[in-house]
Amino acid sequence: MLRIQQLKLSIEHKKEDLVKKAAKLLGIKPEDVLELRPVKRSLDARKKDDIHYSYVCEAELRTKELEEKVLRRVKPQIAVKAERVMYTHTPSGTEGLSYRPVIIGAGPAGLFCAYRLALNGYAPILLERGASVEERVGIVNTFWKDGTLDTETNVQFGEGGAGTFSDGKLNTMVKETTGRIRSVLETFTSFGAPEEITYLNKPHIGTDCLRDVIVNMRKELIRLGGEVRFHAKVTDLEIEKNKLTGVWLGEQFLPCEVAVLAIGHSARDTFAMLKEHSVPMSKKAFAVGVRIEHEQELINRAQYGEAAGKLPAADYKLTHTAANGRGVYSFCMCPGGFVVNASSEPERLTVNGMSNHARDERNANSAMIVTVTPEDFGGDADDVLAGVEFQRRLEAAAYRAGDGKIPIQLYGDLLNHKSSVTIGHIIPNTKGAYKLTSLEECLPTFITESLIDGIAAFDKKIKGFADEEAVLLGVEARTSSPVRIERDDTLMSAVDGLYPCGEGAGYAGGIVSAAVDGIKVYEKIAERYRPGSV
Repeated sequence: MLRIQQLKLSIEHKKEDLVKKAAKLLGIKPEDVLELRPVKRSLDARKKDDIHYSYVCEAELRTKELEEKVLRRVKPQIAVKAERVMYTHTPSGTEGLSYRPVIIGAGPAGLFCAYRLALNGYAPILLERGASVEERVGIVNTFWKDGTLDTETNVQFGEGGAGTFSDGKLNTMVKETTGRIRSVLETFTSFGAPEEITYLNKPHIGTDCLRDVIVNMRKELIRLGGEVRFHAKVTDLEIEKNKLTGVWLGEQFLPCEVAVLAIGHSARDTFAMLKEHSVPMSKKAFAVGVRIEHEQELINRAQYGEAAGKLPAADYKLTHTAANGRGVYSFCMCPGGFVVNASSEPERLTVNGMSNHARDERNANSAMIVTVTPEDFGGDADDVLAGVEFQRRLEAAAYRAGDGKIPIQLYGDLLNHKSSVTIGHIIPNTKGAYKLTSLEECLPTFITESLIDGIAAFDKKIKGFADEEAVLLGVEARTSSPVRIERDDTLMSAVDGLYPCGEGAGYAGGIVSAAVDGIKVYEKIAERYRPGSV
């Protein structure tokens, strides 16, 4: 097999053009290419007069002899011999399990951990405090319509985790060579996601497609011998001599010697329960700020120039160091999307971004956030949950500022330190009601100063970004977990049998990295325990 690089094609190319281009680069006929698989496709828009797609592909040629001949002739920058890395893992554990392993949380970390366990004969029990996707969608839509909050099923809690109501981004900064990332993407495609996610440089599923994928994955998990329980909130742990012996679901006791804590970044009550049990945790930095909305057409023109109408909705990634020394950056940018009320606690409000697969809504939105550290949290400096309380204070202020609705302020009004009273030419595209107000009521001064500085700087990169009628929506407070649940090289906490996992535990930052961490935890369980021992 060959890996071919430098496959440059126009933005209007057809599928067959890729084979022709590859054959031309290799100096062979198109019919000599038996199979051509895209590995990576990126859009190069650095020069507005030469926007093009760039591919990396794997190719199988007509004969091995022809492959060797090509390799002797072409430069390594064009083609090299390659072997496809396929994810494999065989359980090697010898200890027996008295009870089925329990997975707490059905977000990507928990779902992939449970799926791998089920594939290998461990028959896991997956516990989710919220509802199934089918039920969850109705509950969340009701909340957005009339403000009726279900504290156990919402944008944060329920099957699929917080990513279910997001853009469904699948790009990750994780670097690994085991094939885990590709395995995650191929698992998604096997359950209904578009094949393109396996090779796009910035893949995404979209909230509409992701919901179907999750349902299909759950059905297969059950078929493989796993069990999925909804409305099954873990309220306590049973620990004897520093070993896990079971979990409590209210008054119901579920015995187990293995439990995976894939609880998500918003499981604040679970963090508090772990603190009561003296499970080692530490405070960690995260980021807070607002969502900013522009018309998608503006972003398209800025990124693509005259090619804007021929390409998918454009995104951006922006960073800046403000005059006060704080880092300001865009996060979870959602082309053609919505800003959603993502609250999970009464009288507290936070927002997030969400897009369908088509990304065809009128506005672009992104988090504009500023890093905060434990030194910023205030309160009890010795409290490991000080970051949680910091988030809560911001969210309570946002709830008050918006009278329970999403508080909104135009960028120009923030500049002039006054409340907004009218909307400009950018019409907010939200899921959940909003109210014009002042976001300075919600955020510390060092955050708003950093945001003003950052947005002005970003205008130099995207002309029109600092439009005084750009819409700011607050607060964005759930960018990542405010704590890390400590674990050792076996990926266990100090409690034997308790495995912290995923974004909520502080070891991931997005759908794919969380899923990969779930696979890693499965591996550690499988290296200790043998399957089918229950």
